[in-house]
Amino acid sequence: MSKQEILVCGSGIAGLATALGLARNGFNVSLLGPAPAGPVAGGDDYHPRVYAISLASRRFLESLGVWRLMDARRVTAVEAMEVLGDAGGAVNLHAWQATHDTLAWIIESGEMERVLGQAVQVYGLRWWHEQFSHMEGRVACTDSGRRLPFDLLVGADGARSPVRRSAGIFHESRPYGDTGVVVHLDAELPHQNTAIQWFTGDSILALLPLPDTAGGHQVSMVWSMPERAAADFMAMAPQARAEFLENRLSATTGGRLGRLRPRSTPFAFPLFLDRSGMVAPGVALVSDAAHRVHPLAGQGLNLGLGDVQELLRVLVAKESYREVGDERVLNRYRRARAQPLLAMSMATDGLHRLFAARAAPVVALRNLGMQAVDRLPAVKRFLIGGAAG
Repeated sequence: MSKQEILVCGSGIAGLATALGLARNGFNVSLLGPAPAGPVAGGDDYHPRVYAISLASRRFLESLGVWRLMDARRVTAVEAMEVLGDAGGAVNLHAWQATHDTLAWIIESGEMERVLGQAVQVYGLRWWHEQFSHMEGRVACTDSGRRLPFDLLVGADGARSPVRRSAGIFHESRPYGDTGVVVHLDAELPHQNTAIQWFTGDSILALLPLPDTAGGHQVSMVWSMPERAAADFMAMAPQARAEFLENRLSATTGGRLGRLRPRSTPFAFPLFLDRSGMVAPGVALVSDAAHRVHPLAGQGLNLGLGDVQELLRVLVAKESYREVGDERVLNRYRRARAQPLLAMSMATDGLHRLFAARAAPVVALRNLGMQAVDRLPAVKRFLIGGAAG
């Protein structure tokens, strides 16, 4: 295998997966990014951010040898999904409808970072615990002044990607004017391995199943709401915020999981629809550095892992006489990712626009559409297949 230098910038899930995948395929790779921030959560403490991992992403993580390293007690299978409209519409999806055992798996960000980080260290990769500053030709400069030559630089450094900016790669971002609010909740009733989502008109509430704790049942809340409402909520005193949230959840869910009470400190993040040119000579972007979609479908990380998998495939399959940073090679990666990225961005953005419309005929039609979908097994199988990746 070629000993050309590949530098992966970013030490989150996407960056670690990229570096590990390259190492397992015999490439000469090093990692640039901060070391993990302290110990991961344990016991009944859960990392604040969780992800829904699709079947395709699970298979990729299995191919990297890390899926079996995760603590099975902290992984929750999603066997069903309920999507509820704002005027009686409902779609119920069950894994068995597409002859699957599971629709997805809910896993903490910290747990995935833990096992990926351990695997990277086992492979003995060089890991520069510094920040990328800028590029000078095919040299990456760090905040400490270190200069790291590369033949290919992979930007896995997040939505504000310094690599993307330094490489001059096209980037377009559109804010939704909404904020995602995340918090873990104690639930009075068991979630039965079901993810539930409510479209309320001005917001989208999702409850994702998590493992039970000593205090009882647990779910993770992701509530996409207007920026002003989220800012007012986050500005409340902790006790007032907990009481307000409990009342809002009761009204929105109709007691679907009984009483819901916050068990963690909420955090909030703005929502955007982003796209980029993905590549430049000697540079490729993956995950949030390359794109972002609305989180209503829970597919952001799955898209990012799909980027990593496709980039690995293209690099492994390239002609021996081409360099890893050859623009023709990287354009194969960009073209291969164009269709799935466009399809997901159109689907999530379209759903967001559809349920944000307040005109009475639109409200009636979208809920009637949900009822029709719920009666069509073939459509349900198609939706489940899409979610599986």
